[in-house]
Amino acid sequence: MEKSKLLDRIIVNPKVMCGKPVIKGTRLTVQYILGLLAQGITPEEILREYEGLTEADILACIAFAAELLEDTDFVPLTIEAM
Repeated sequence: MEKSKLLDRIIVNPKVMCGKPVIKGTRLTVQYILGLLAQGITPEEILREYEGLTEADILACIAFAAELLEDTDFVPLTIEAM
């Protein structure tokens, strides 16, 4: 699926979950879905648990995170001696 179509599945509304990015039509935050994936929960398990969620919704969460990181600069908190 095209990246822009995936990103359209994620909304930010100050009246929903305090403005955190969520999957459109749900109260499931991008952070929550990514956290489940990071814990080793498979997309199939997530889809079984949350009826109505689609594989594209999970991919949209990943695409959203990737988009945020694309324009982020990282500065080390400590300097390593060489």
